[in-house]
This record gives sequence, structure tokens and C-alpha cells, in this order.
Amino acid sequence: MNRDLHFSAAIYGLGGGLFFLSYALLEVPSNLLLARFGARRWIARIMITWGLLAAGMLFVRTPLQFYVMRFLLGVAEAGFFPGVIYYLTSWFPAEARGRAITRFYVASPLSTVVMGGVAGSLLGLQGRLGLAGWQWLFLVEGLPAVLMGVAILFLLPDSPASAKWLSPDEKDWIERKLAADFSSPERHRDRGLLRALLNPIVLAFALVNVVALGSYYAFNLSAPQLLGQATHLDVGRVGYLVAAGGVLGAVTMVLAGWHSDRRRERFVHLAIPLFTSALAYAILSVTKDPLVMIGAYWLAIVSNFGIAATVWLAPSDVLAPRSMAVSVAVINSIGQLGSFVSPFLWGLAKDATGSFHLGISLLPIGYILAALLVLGLGRQAKARRDHTPQSRGRTGPAPDHIGEID
Repeated sequence: MNRDLHFSAAIYGLGGGLFFLSYALLEVPSNLLLARFGARRWIARIMITWGLLAAGMLFVRTPLQFYVMRFLLGVAEAGFFPGVIYYLTSWFPAEARGRAITRFYVASPLSTVVMGGVAGSLLGLQGRLGLAGWQWLFLVEGLPAVLMGVAILFLLPDSPASAKWLSPDEKDWIERKLAADFSSPERHRDRGLLRALLNPIVLAFALVNVVALGSYYAFNLSAPQLLGQATHLDVGRVGYLVAAGGVLGAVTMVLAGWHSDRRRERFVHLAIPLFTSALAYAILSVTKDPLVMIGAYWLAIVSNFGIAATVWLAPSDVLAPRSMAVSVAVINSIGQLGSFVSPFLWGLAKDATGSFHLGISLLPIGYILAALLVLGLGRQAKARRDHTPQSRGRTGPAPDHIGEID
């Protein structure tokens, strides 16, 4: 695409990042509209508009058109992730929610497996029906989302109460379990957007998310090009390397979520993949060996999905349950701003130096700082648990949420 349209790395990086700018700006408004229209209708709307715009990318010819389409893609997708989380919380009680969210989120690395294998074949359709390979890629990858959106609109129930496959007793059981999760007075207190924005714990997690999302997307937008240059493999074979990374990422995500639940610990499980990401990018910044670069690339992908498996679990240890909805939206929105800035700066560095080396060399610093911040939050959460009346052996009611910070 860059070759056909004569886009520089800076143009491509700015366009890549604009998606995350509009996504971040409209994350919270989209969630408010989801609450108004219902998760089923709003998720279907997101899928349909995103699919049409993604397929419409094949008509891009100029940098301005590229910028507009990427911005509109972010507008269309805003609110999807927290919307799905919100929908899942209306079905699964707390003890099953972690497994439900992890099984949803594992679709991310699995999509890398599918599209990493398919993308090479689509790019190989160069010239068919007068379309370039990249145009075929946008068309074929965008339209299934439209079909899925239509299916969601007609098949997805709004709530357990409207699910035809549940018996009345099962519906009543789910309703009682969900009601018990939010029965305490603390969990019924209102939590506003401004309060979340001023919460230092929310801002700390948002900073971690800026590093994790911004660094990953800046690198990932150029990863196929880097792998192709290092290995001299064609586009199809590079796609298989990407797909293999998705397989490893899916396994890592499931294992990380399972082990974190088993140990009932979130912060070390988040810090370890952050440190591992720093190691992976440090290796990428110094090696020229193709095999070492492939291994470091896979390590970076595995680490990223290890982060994704736990980054949304750690806040629940230090934030009140009722504040989680708006806090997740704030953490995700600020993180997406990093995803806007990082690809643009990545492209500028590439154009200024002629290589990706400077950008890769800076990534380990951010990951190390984020890991240290996470360990600090973990120590604070542990200190709060150790000072609760229950942990000191005093009588009296247990706290509503151990270690929570409103």
C-alpha cells in the first residue's frame, strides 16, 4: 500500500495512530450510548459500521483520505471492548467472570493466527479484477464483520432473561447470583468520570496501558516489514511467522489467566511479561541474525498477550467494583492515546534515520518503567490487605472489597 500510494513511514504512522485518537475520544460517549440502546444493538452497530469502513479502505488514494478513513474506523470501533465486558458482566457471576473474559479476549491472538495465514494469500491476488493485493485484503477482511454484526442483531439475547435456551430456574439462579455480587452499599454508590480521572491509581494503570498499547502497536504496524527485511522471506511466509506468534500468544494468554487465578495474584503476573517485553525489544535492537530476530519477535508477541491477560485483572484488586466500568473506560481511553502518539513518532524516527533501530531501542525503557510501577501498585495493594481488620484478626464485618481504592 505504501509503495502503490507513495506513503512515507511518517504518513503511514500518523494514519495508523489516528484510529486510536478517535477511539480514545469516543470511548466513554460510546459506552453511554450502549447503556441507552442496549449492548446487543450497539455491538451490532459497531461491527457493521466498522466492517463497511474497513472494506472501504480499498478506495484510499491520498494521505488525506487515509487519515480520514483511519479516524472514522476509530469512531466506529470506540466502545467495543468495554461494551463486551459490560455485556459479559450481565451474564456471568464474579467467580466465573474471569474465565469468561479471558475466553473472549483469546480471540485477539487467534485472529492473528487466522489473518496471518490468510493475509499472504490475499496479497497474492495482486491484479485480480483490477485490484491490488492490499485492496483485496481490506475487502475480504472487512465484509465478515458486517455479516457478524447482522447475526448479532438477530441472534444475541439482550440479557439472560430473554435467552430462549435457559429454563426459568436457570434465569432465576443467574439473576440471584448477579444481585449478590452487587448487594453491598459500597457497590451501589455512584462513581463519576471526574473522580476516576483524578484517581492516582486509575492514572497509574492508564500510564501502564499507554506503554503497553502504544509500544506494541507502533512495533506491530511495522513488524511484517521488519521480518521481511531480516529474513528475506516473501509476504506469504512472513504471514505464517505472524500466525505462529498468534498461536503462542493464545496459549500464553490462557495459561497466564489460569495461573493468575490459581495463585490469586495479578501484579507479578503483569510485571513479568512487561519485563519480558523489554528483553525482547532489547534483543531486536541489537541483533541482525534472522533466527534470533524471529525468536525475539515471538517473545515480544507472547509477552504482549501475557500483558493483555492480566492488565484488566489487576485493577480489580485495588478499585471498588462499582467504579470499575468508568475506570476501565478511562484506563483504556488514555492507553489508546498512547497508541495514537507512538506509531506517529515511530514513523518520524524511521524517516529521519532510515531504519527502525531508534524506535526499537527506546521501547525497553518504557516497559521497564511500567513493570516497576506495577510492582509498586502491588506492594500498595498488599499493604492495604495486611492492614484490614480481617487480616489483623480483629472482630467485625469483613471489608466490602479487600484492598479497594475508591
